[in-house]
Amino acid sequence: MGTSRLPRGTQPSSQAVNRGRGEPHVVLGLRPNWRQFALLVVVNAFVGAMVGLERTVVPLLAEQEFGLVSKTAVLSFLVSFGVVKALANVLAGGLSDRVGRKRLLVAGWLVGVPVPFLIILAPSWSWVVLANVLLGINQGLCWSTTVIMKIDLVGPQQRGLAMGLNEFSGYIAVSLSAMATGYIASAYALRPYPFYLGVGVALLGLLLSVFFVRETHSHVHVESKAWDTRREGARGDGHSSPTSASQPSFLQVVAITSWKDRALFAASQAGMVNNLNDGMVWGLFPIFLAGAGLSVERVGVVAAVYPGVWGVGQLITGALSDRWGRKWIIAGGLWIQAVGIATIILTRGFIAWVSAAVLMGLGTALVYPTLLAAVSDVAHPRWRASAVGVYRLWRDGGYAVGALLSGVLADAFGINWAIGAIAIVTALSGFIVAGVMYETVPR
Repeated sequence: MGTSRLPRGTQPSSQAVNRGRGEPHVVLGLRPNWRQFALLVVVNAFVGAMVGLERTVVPLLAEQEFGLVSKTAVLSFLVSFGVVKALANVLAGGLSDRVGRKRLLVAGWLVGVPVPFLIILAPSWSWVVLANVLLGINQGLCWSTTVIMKIDLVGPQQRGLAMGLNEFSGYIAVSLSAMATGYIASAYALRPYPFYLGVGVALLGLLLSVFFVRETHSHVHVESKAWDTRREGARGDGHSSPTSASQPSFLQVVAITSWKDRALFAASQAGMVNNLNDGMVWGLFPIFLAGAGLSVERVGVVAAVYPGVWGVGQLITGALSDRWGRKWIIAGGLWIQAVGIATIILTRGFIAWVSAAVLMGLGTALVYPTLLAAVSDVAHPRWRASAVGVYRLWRDGGYAVGALLSGVLADAFGINWAIGAIAIVTALSGFIVAGVMYETVPR
Protein backbone atom coordinates (compact mmCIF):
# COMPACT_ATOMS: atom_id res chain seq x y z
CA MET A 1 0.00 0.00 0.00
CA GLY A 2 1.32 3.40 -0.86
CA THR A 3 0.85 6.62 1.09
CA SER A 4 -0.62 8.34 -1.92
CA ARG A 5 -3.03 11.17 -2.07
CA LEU A 6 -4.10 13.45 -4.87
CA PRO A 7 -2.74 16.99 -4.38
CA ARG A 8 -5.21 19.61 -3.32
CA GLY A 9 -6.63 21.53 -6.20
CA THR A 10 -6.41 18.63 -8.63
CA GLN A 11 -10.11 17.80 -8.44
CA PRO A 12 -12.20 19.21 -11.28
CA SER A 13 -15.21 21.40 -10.65
CA SER A 14 -18.63 21.22 -12.31
CA GLN A 15 -18.74 23.34 -15.42
CA ALA A 16 -20.36 23.74 -18.81
CA VAL A 17 -18.13 22.82 -21.72
CA ASN A 18 -18.72 22.47 -25.43
CA ARG A 19 -17.18 19.27 -26.61
CA GLY A 20 -16.54 20.58 -30.09
CA ARG A 21 -18.15 21.15 -33.44
CA GLY A 22 -21.46 19.37 -33.88
CA GLU A 23 -21.43 17.93 -30.33
CA PRO A 24 -23.98 18.77 -27.63
CA HIS A 25 -23.41 21.30 -24.88
CA VAL A 26 -22.72 19.23 -21.77
CA VAL A 27 -23.13 20.51 -18.21
CA LEU A 28 -22.04 18.59 -15.12
CA GLY A 29 -24.19 18.74 -12.02
CA LEU A 30 -27.34 17.36 -10.46
CA ARG A 31 -29.62 20.29 -11.31
CA PRO A 32 -28.97 20.51 -15.07
CA ASN A 33 -29.23 16.71 -15.41
CA TRP A 34 -32.08 16.10 -12.97
CA ARG A 35 -34.48 14.46 -15.47
CA GLN A 36 -32.03 11.78 -16.55
CA PHE A 37 -30.77 11.41 -12.98
CA ALA A 38 -34.32 10.90 -11.68
CA LEU A 39 -34.97 8.31 -14.38
CA LEU A 40 -31.85 6.40 -13.30
CA VAL A 41 -33.05 6.57 -9.68
CA VAL A 42 -36.31 4.88 -10.75
CA VAL A 43 -34.46 2.25 -12.79
CA ASN A 44 -32.22 1.48 -9.82
CA ALA A 45 -35.30 1.03 -7.65
CA PHE A 46 -36.40 -1.76 -9.99
CA VAL A 47 -32.88 -3.26 -9.74
CA GLY A 48 -33.16 -3.27 -5.94
CA ALA A 49 -36.65 -4.78 -6.02
CA MET A 50 -35.23 -7.82 -7.83
CA VAL A 51 -33.01 -8.55 -4.81
CA GLY A 52 -35.81 -7.85 -2.34
CA LEU A 53 -37.83 -10.68 -3.88
CA GLU A 54 -35.47 -13.16 -2.22
CA ARG A 55 -34.59 -11.69 1.16
CA THR A 56 -37.60 -13.11 3.02
CA VAL A 57 -38.78 -16.06 0.97
CA VAL A 58 -35.82 -17.92 -0.56
CA PRO A 59 -34.05 -18.99 2.70
CA LEU A 60 -37.41 -20.34 3.92
CA LEU A 61 -37.98 -22.13 0.62
CA ALA A 62 -34.67 -23.95 1.11
CA GLU A 63 -35.81 -25.55 4.36
CA GLN A 64 -39.58 -25.84 3.93
CA GLU A 65 -39.95 -26.86 0.26
CA PHE A 66 -36.58 -28.34 -0.70
CA GLY A 67 -35.76 -29.94 2.67
CA LEU A 68 -32.22 -28.56 3.05
CA VAL A 69 -30.80 -28.99 6.55
CA SER A 70 -27.18 -27.86 6.19
CA LYS A 71 -26.85 -24.08 6.52
CA THR A 72 -23.93 -24.17 4.10
CA ALA A 73 -26.20 -25.80 1.50
CA VAL A 74 -28.96 -23.28 2.21
CA LEU A 75 -26.56 -20.41 1.62
CA SER A 76 -25.26 -21.88 -1.65
CA PHE A 77 -27.63 -19.57 -3.54
CA LEU A 78 -25.84 -16.58 -1.97
CA VAL A 79 -22.41 -17.96 -2.86
CA SER A 80 -23.40 -18.21 -6.53
CA PHE A 81 -24.99 -14.76 -6.39
CA GLY A 82 -21.99 -13.11 -4.74
CA VAL A 83 -19.32 -14.64 -6.97
CA VAL A 84 -21.18 -13.90 -10.20
CA LYS A 85 -22.19 -10.38 -9.16
CA ALA A 86 -18.61 -9.56 -8.17
CA LEU A 87 -17.29 -10.70 -11.55
CA ALA A 88 -20.11 -8.88 -13.37
CA ASN A 89 -19.11 -5.67 -11.58
CA VAL A 90 -15.60 -5.88 -13.01
CA LEU A 91 -17.01 -6.63 -16.46
CA ALA A 92 -19.38 -3.68 -16.20
CA GLY A 93 -16.66 -1.32 -15.07
CA GLY A 94 -14.25 -2.17 -17.90
CA LEU A 95 -16.78 -2.59 -20.70
CA SER A 96 -18.81 0.50 -19.88
CA ASP A 97 -15.79 2.63 -20.82
CA ARG A 98 -15.55 0.80 -24.15
CA VAL A 99 -19.05 -0.11 -25.34
CA GLY A 100 -21.15 2.35 -23.38
CA ARG A 101 -23.16 2.36 -20.17
CA LYS A 102 -26.61 1.99 -21.70
CA ARG A 103 -25.85 -1.20 -23.64
CA LEU A 104 -24.69 -2.94 -20.47
CA LEU A 105 -27.75 -1.72 -18.58
CA VAL A 106 -30.07 -3.22 -21.19
CA ALA A 107 -28.05 -6.45 -21.29
CA GLY A 108 -28.35 -6.75 -17.50
CA TRP A 109 -32.13 -6.51 -17.67
CA LEU A 110 -32.34 -9.10 -20.44
CA VAL A 111 -30.46 -11.52 -18.18
CA GLY A 112 -32.68 -10.65 -15.21
CA VAL A 113 -36.07 -11.33 -16.84
CA PRO A 114 -35.88 -15.18 -16.46
CA VAL A 115 -35.04 -15.04 -12.71
CA PRO A 116 -38.57 -15.06 -11.22
CA PHE A 117 -39.71 -17.70 -13.72
CA LEU A 118 -36.87 -20.05 -12.72
CA ILE A 119 -37.78 -19.79 -9.03
CA ILE A 120 -41.50 -20.23 -9.72
CA LEU A 121 -40.91 -23.36 -11.80
CA ALA A 122 -37.93 -24.80 -9.86
CA PRO A 123 -38.27 -28.59 -9.34
CA SER A 124 -35.01 -28.67 -7.33
CA TRP A 125 -32.72 -26.34 -5.40
CA SER A 126 -30.24 -26.25 -8.30
CA TRP A 127 -32.75 -24.18 -10.27
CA VAL A 128 -32.76 -21.58 -7.48
CA VAL A 129 -28.95 -21.51 -7.54
CA LEU A 130 -29.07 -21.00 -11.32
CA ALA A 131 -31.61 -18.20 -10.88
CA ASN A 132 -29.17 -16.50 -8.53
CA VAL A 133 -26.37 -16.79 -11.07
CA LEU A 134 -28.57 -14.81 -13.47
CA LEU A 135 -29.59 -12.43 -10.68
CA GLY A 136 -25.91 -11.81 -9.92
CA ILE A 137 -25.27 -10.86 -13.55
CA ASN A 138 -28.38 -8.65 -13.55
CA GLN A 139 -27.31 -6.85 -10.37
CA GLY A 140 -23.67 -6.50 -11.39
CA LEU A 141 -24.45 -4.99 -14.78
CA CYS A 142 -27.53 -2.91 -13.90
CA TRP A 143 -26.55 -1.56 -10.49
CA SER A 144 -22.97 -0.82 -11.60
CA THR A 145 -24.04 1.07 -14.70
CA THR A 146 -26.68 3.15 -12.90
CA VAL A 147 -24.05 4.08 -10.28
CA ILE A 148 -21.48 5.00 -12.92
CA MET A 149 -24.00 7.00 -14.98
CA LYS A 150 -25.07 9.05 -11.96
CA ILE A 151 -21.43 9.79 -11.12
CA ASP A 152 -20.91 10.85 -14.74
CA LEU A 153 -23.86 13.24 -14.63
CA VAL A 154 -23.24 15.07 -11.36
CA GLY A 155 -19.49 15.72 -11.53
CA PRO A 156 -17.22 15.94 -8.45
CA GLN A 157 -19.10 18.32 -6.18
CA GLN A 158 -22.16 16.26 -5.24
CA ARG A 159 -20.96 12.67 -5.40
CA GLY A 160 -22.01 11.82 -1.86
CA LEU A 161 -25.52 13.17 -2.44
CA ALA A 162 -25.76 11.35 -5.78
CA MET A 163 -24.69 8.04 -4.26
CA GLY A 164 -27.07 8.58 -1.35
CA LEU A 165 -29.98 9.05 -3.74
CA ASN A 166 -28.88 6.05 -5.81
CA GLU A 167 -28.55 3.68 -2.87
CA PHE A 168 -31.71 5.12 -1.25
CA SER A 169 -33.80 4.17 -4.27
CA GLY A 170 -32.24 0.71 -4.53
CA TYR A 171 -32.53 -0.29 -0.89
CA ILE A 172 -35.94 1.23 -0.23
CA ALA A 173 -37.04 -0.99 -3.12
CA VAL A 174 -35.26 -3.95 -1.50
CA SER A 175 -37.15 -3.22 1.72
CA LEU A 176 -40.58 -2.79 0.13
CA SER A 177 -40.09 -5.87 -2.03
CA ALA A 178 -38.98 -7.97 0.97
CA MET A 179 -41.97 -6.81 2.99
CA ALA A 180 -44.40 -7.35 0.11
CA THR A 181 -43.18 -10.88 -0.58
CA GLY A 182 -43.39 -11.69 3.14
CA TYR A 183 -47.03 -10.61 3.28
CA ILE A 184 -47.89 -12.40 0.02
CA ALA A 185 -46.19 -15.61 1.18
CA SER A 186 -47.98 -15.40 4.53
CA ALA A 187 -51.35 -14.91 2.86
CA TYR A 188 -50.90 -17.50 0.08
CA ALA A 189 -47.73 -19.59 -0.18
CA LEU A 190 -43.97 -19.29 -0.56
CA ARG A 191 -44.40 -19.98 -4.30
CA PRO A 192 -45.43 -18.84 -6.89
CA TYR A 193 -47.32 -15.69 -5.86
CA PRO A 194 -44.46 -13.61 -4.32
CA PHE A 195 -42.44 -13.94 -7.53
CA TYR A 196 -45.12 -12.62 -9.86
CA LEU A 197 -44.01 -9.23 -8.57
CA GLY A 198 -40.56 -9.90 -10.02
CA VAL A 199 -41.94 -10.51 -13.51
CA GLY A 200 -43.45 -7.01 -13.61
CA VAL A 201 -40.36 -5.39 -12.09
CA ALA A 202 -37.98 -6.95 -14.63
CA LEU A 203 -40.11 -6.02 -17.63
CA LEU A 204 -40.58 -2.42 -16.48
CA GLY A 205 -36.87 -2.01 -15.83
CA LEU A 206 -36.04 -3.34 -19.28
CA LEU A 207 -38.52 -1.05 -21.05
CA LEU A 208 -37.34 2.10 -19.26
CA SER A 209 -33.69 1.27 -20.00
CA VAL A 210 -34.30 0.60 -23.69
CA PHE A 211 -36.49 3.58 -24.51
CA PHE A 212 -35.63 6.39 -22.08
CA VAL A 213 -32.11 6.08 -20.61
CA ARG A 214 -29.39 8.03 -22.47
CA GLU A 215 -25.64 7.40 -22.71
CA THR A 216 -23.37 9.52 -20.45
CA HIS A 217 -19.94 9.22 -22.14
CA SER A 218 -19.98 12.90 -23.15
CA HIS A 219 -20.07 13.88 -19.46
CA VAL A 220 -16.96 11.77 -18.79
CA HIS A 221 -15.16 13.61 -21.60
CA VAL A 222 -16.00 16.98 -20.03
CA GLU A 223 -14.84 16.04 -16.55
CA SER A 224 -11.66 14.40 -17.87
CA LYS A 225 -10.63 17.64 -19.61
CA ALA A 226 -11.20 19.66 -16.44
CA TRP A 227 -9.33 17.08 -14.32
CA ASP A 228 -6.30 17.06 -16.64
CA THR A 229 -6.19 20.86 -16.82
CA ARG A 230 -6.14 21.19 -13.05
CA ARG A 231 -3.58 18.43 -12.62
CA GLU A 232 -1.26 20.15 -15.09
CA GLY A 233 -1.51 23.30 -12.97
CA ALA A 234 -0.74 21.32 -9.81
CA ARG A 235 2.44 19.63 -11.07
CA GLY A 236 5.68 20.44 -9.38
CA ASP A 237 4.28 20.47 -5.86
CA GLY A 238 6.26 17.39 -4.82
CA HIS A 239 3.32 15.04 -4.48
CA SER A 240 3.07 11.74 -6.32
CA SER A 241 0.23 9.28 -6.54
CA PRO A 242 -0.41 5.92 -8.16
CA THR A 243 -3.77 7.42 -9.17
CA SER A 244 -2.09 10.07 -11.33
CA ALA A 245 -1.80 7.93 -14.47
CA SER A 246 -4.61 9.10 -16.74
CA GLN A 247 -4.96 5.78 -18.59
CA PRO A 248 -3.49 2.83 -16.65
CA SER A 249 -4.00 -0.72 -17.82
CA PHE A 250 -6.76 -2.78 -16.23
CA LEU A 251 -4.24 -4.72 -14.13
CA GLN A 252 -2.81 -1.43 -12.90
CA VAL A 253 -6.30 -0.30 -11.92
CA VAL A 254 -6.76 -3.57 -10.02
CA ALA A 255 -3.49 -2.99 -8.15
CA ILE A 256 -4.24 0.67 -7.38
CA THR A 257 -7.75 -0.05 -6.15
CA SER A 258 -6.90 -3.20 -4.22
CA TRP A 259 -3.74 -2.23 -2.32
CA LYS A 260 -1.49 0.49 -3.79
CA ASP A 261 -3.65 3.42 -2.74
CA ARG A 262 -4.40 3.50 1.01
CA ALA A 263 -7.87 5.00 0.69
CA LEU A 264 -8.93 2.60 -2.06
CA PHE A 265 -7.55 -0.39 -0.12
CA ALA A 266 -9.46 0.69 2.99
CA ALA A 267 -12.63 1.20 0.95
CA SER A 268 -12.31 -2.18 -0.78
CA GLN A 269 -11.89 -4.16 2.45
CA ALA A 270 -14.69 -2.20 4.13
CA GLY A 271 -16.99 -2.87 1.18
CA MET A 272 -16.21 -6.59 1.35
CA VAL A 273 -16.94 -6.75 5.08
CA ASN A 274 -20.15 -4.75 4.64
CA ASN A 275 -21.52 -7.27 2.17
CA LEU A 276 -20.06 -10.15 4.15
CA ASN A 277 -22.32 -9.20 7.04
CA ASP A 278 -25.21 -8.41 4.68
CA GLY A 279 -24.88 -11.88 3.18
CA MET A 280 -25.10 -13.37 6.67
CA VAL A 281 -28.19 -11.23 7.42
CA TRP A 282 -29.81 -12.28 4.13
CA GLY A 283 -29.13 -15.98 4.53
CA LEU A 284 -29.28 -16.68 8.29
CA PHE A 285 -31.61 -14.11 9.83
CA PRO A 286 -34.85 -15.47 8.32
CA ILE A 287 -33.90 -18.96 9.55
CA PHE A 288 -32.82 -17.64 12.97
CA LEU A 289 -36.02 -15.61 13.41
CA ALA A 290 -38.31 -18.39 12.18
CA GLY A 291 -36.57 -20.82 14.54
CA ALA A 292 -37.26 -18.39 17.38
CA GLY A 293 -40.98 -18.65 16.65
CA LEU A 294 -41.69 -15.59 14.50
CA SER A 295 -44.33 -15.92 11.78
CA VAL A 296 -43.36 -15.49 8.12
CA GLU A 297 -45.10 -12.11 8.17
CA ARG A 298 -43.02 -10.88 11.12
CA VAL A 299 -39.83 -12.31 9.62
CA GLY A 300 -40.66 -10.22 6.55
CA VAL A 301 -41.02 -7.10 8.70
CA VAL A 302 -37.59 -7.54 10.34
CA ALA A 303 -36.06 -8.38 6.94
CA ALA A 304 -37.60 -5.19 5.53
CA VAL A 305 -36.70 -2.79 8.37
CA TYR A 306 -32.96 -3.29 7.86
CA PRO A 307 -32.78 -2.26 4.17
CA GLY A 308 -35.56 0.30 4.79
CA VAL A 309 -33.53 2.24 7.36
CA TRP A 310 -30.46 1.68 5.19
CA GLY A 311 -32.25 3.17 2.18
CA VAL A 312 -33.83 6.21 3.87
CA GLY A 313 -30.69 6.99 5.89
CA GLN A 314 -28.63 7.35 2.73
CA LEU A 315 -30.59 10.45 1.75
CA ILE A 316 -28.81 12.14 4.66
CA THR A 317 -25.51 10.29 5.01
CA GLY A 318 -24.40 10.64 1.39
CA ALA A 319 -24.82 14.42 1.46
CA LEU A 320 -23.20 14.67 4.92
CA SER A 321 -20.09 12.93 3.63
CA ASP A 322 -19.68 15.72 1.05
CA ARG A 323 -19.44 18.17 3.97
CA TRP A 324 -17.89 16.21 6.83
CA GLY A 325 -15.61 13.85 4.90
CA ARG A 326 -15.70 10.13 4.16
CA LYS A 327 -13.26 8.44 6.55
CA TRP A 328 -14.94 8.69 9.95
CA ILE A 329 -18.44 8.22 8.57
CA ILE A 330 -17.28 4.88 7.10
CA ALA A 331 -15.49 3.76 10.28
CA GLY A 332 -18.39 4.79 12.52
CA GLY A 333 -20.89 3.05 10.28
CA LEU A 334 -18.99 -0.25 10.53
CA TRP A 335 -18.92 -0.02 14.32
CA ILE A 336 -22.67 0.67 14.47
CA GLN A 337 -23.27 -2.34 12.19
CA ALA A 338 -21.26 -4.52 14.59
CA VAL A 339 -23.34 -3.38 17.56
CA GLY A 340 -26.57 -4.07 15.65
CA ILE A 341 -25.48 -7.57 14.64
CA ALA A 342 -24.41 -8.40 18.20
CA THR A 343 -27.77 -7.13 19.49
CA ILE A 344 -29.56 -9.83 17.49
CA ILE A 345 -28.01 -12.63 19.56
CA LEU A 346 -27.88 -10.73 22.87
CA THR A 347 -31.61 -9.93 23.00
CA ARG A 348 -34.93 -11.70 22.50
CA GLY A 349 -38.30 -10.63 21.16
CA PHE A 350 -39.77 -9.03 18.06
CA ILE A 351 -39.27 -5.41 19.21
CA ALA A 352 -35.66 -6.05 20.21
CA TRP A 353 -34.89 -7.63 16.85
CA VAL A 354 -36.55 -4.76 14.98
CA SER A 355 -34.36 -2.37 17.01
CA ALA A 356 -31.27 -4.37 16.04
CA ALA A 357 -32.33 -4.17 12.39
CA VAL A 358 -32.62 -0.38 12.76
CA LEU A 359 -29.05 -0.20 14.10
CA MET A 360 -27.73 -2.36 11.26
CA GLY A 361 -29.59 -0.24 8.72
CA LEU A 362 -28.21 2.99 10.17
CA GLY A 363 -24.66 1.67 10.12
CA THR A 364 -24.96 0.49 6.54
CA ALA A 365 -26.52 3.82 5.50
CA LEU A 366 -23.37 5.54 6.78
CA VAL A 367 -21.05 3.14 4.98
CA TYR A 368 -22.59 2.30 1.62
CA PRO A 369 -22.86 5.56 -0.37
CA THR A 370 -19.78 7.01 1.32
CA LEU A 371 -17.56 4.17 0.09
CA LEU A 372 -18.69 4.68 -3.51
CA ALA A 373 -18.12 8.42 -3.23
CA ALA A 374 -14.63 7.87 -1.77
CA VAL A 375 -13.61 5.60 -4.65
CA SER A 376 -14.94 8.17 -7.13
CA ASP A 377 -12.98 10.95 -5.37
CA VAL A 378 -9.67 9.21 -5.91
CA ALA A 379 -10.00 7.61 -9.37
CA HIS A 380 -9.41 9.60 -12.58
CA PRO A 381 -12.60 10.06 -14.64
CA ARG A 382 -11.13 8.08 -17.56
CA TRP A 383 -10.66 4.93 -15.48
CA ARG A 384 -13.12 5.63 -12.68
CA ALA A 385 -15.65 3.12 -14.05
CA SER A 386 -12.98 0.40 -13.94
CA ALA A 387 -11.98 1.39 -10.40
CA VAL A 388 -15.61 1.30 -9.28
CA GLY A 389 -15.88 -2.14 -10.89
CA VAL A 390 -12.84 -3.43 -8.99
CA TYR A 391 -14.12 -1.97 -5.73
CA ARG A 392 -17.49 -3.62 -6.34
CA LEU A 393 -15.67 -6.89 -7.12
CA TRP A 394 -14.26 -6.85 -3.59
CA ARG A 395 -17.48 -5.54 -2.08
CA ASP A 396 -19.85 -8.06 -3.65
CA GLY A 397 -17.35 -10.86 -3.23
CA GLY A 398 -18.26 -10.35 0.41
CA TYR A 399 -21.61 -12.03 -0.25
CA ALA A 400 -19.86 -15.26 -1.17
CA VAL A 401 -17.33 -15.01 1.67
CA GLY A 402 -20.05 -14.16 4.17
CA ALA A 403 -22.31 -16.98 3.02
CA LEU A 404 -19.51 -19.55 3.20
CA LEU A 405 -18.10 -18.32 6.51
CA SER A 406 -21.44 -17.96 8.29
CA GLY A 407 -22.74 -21.25 6.83
CA VAL A 408 -19.69 -23.24 7.96
CA LEU A 409 -19.70 -21.61 11.41
CA ALA A 410 -23.45 -22.19 11.81
CA ASP A 411 -23.11 -25.88 10.91
CA ALA A 412 -20.11 -26.33 13.21
CA PHE A 413 -21.05 -24.20 16.24
CA GLY A 414 -24.60 -22.94 15.76
CA ILE A 415 -26.22 -19.82 14.30
CA ASN A 416 -25.48 -17.68 17.37
CA TRP A 417 -21.75 -18.25 17.08
CA ALA A 418 -21.84 -17.49 13.35
CA ILE A 419 -23.63 -14.19 13.92
CA GLY A 420 -21.23 -13.23 16.74
CA ALA A 421 -18.17 -13.93 14.59
CA ILE A 422 -19.48 -11.69 11.81
CA ALA A 423 -20.04 -8.88 14.35
CA ILE A 424 -16.37 -9.11 15.43
CA VAL A 425 -15.10 -9.07 11.81
CA THR A 426 -17.23 -5.98 11.10
CA ALA A 427 -15.83 -4.11 14.11
CA LEU A 428 -12.24 -4.93 13.07
CA SER A 429 -12.89 -3.56 9.58
CA GLY A 430 -13.86 -0.23 11.15
CA PHE A 431 -10.50 -0.10 12.93
CA ILE A 432 -8.68 -0.75 9.63
CA VAL A 433 -10.47 2.23 8.05
CA ALA A 434 -9.62 4.40 11.06
CA GLY A 435 -5.94 3.45 10.91
CA VAL A 436 -5.25 3.29 7.17
CA MET A 437 -7.61 5.52 5.18
CA TYR A 438 -6.88 9.16 4.34
CA GLU A 439 -9.63 11.71 3.73
CA THR A 440 -10.69 11.84 0.07
CA VAL A 441 -13.26 14.65 -0.15
CA PRO A 442 -12.21 17.34 -2.65
CA ARG A 443 -11.41 20.55 -0.79
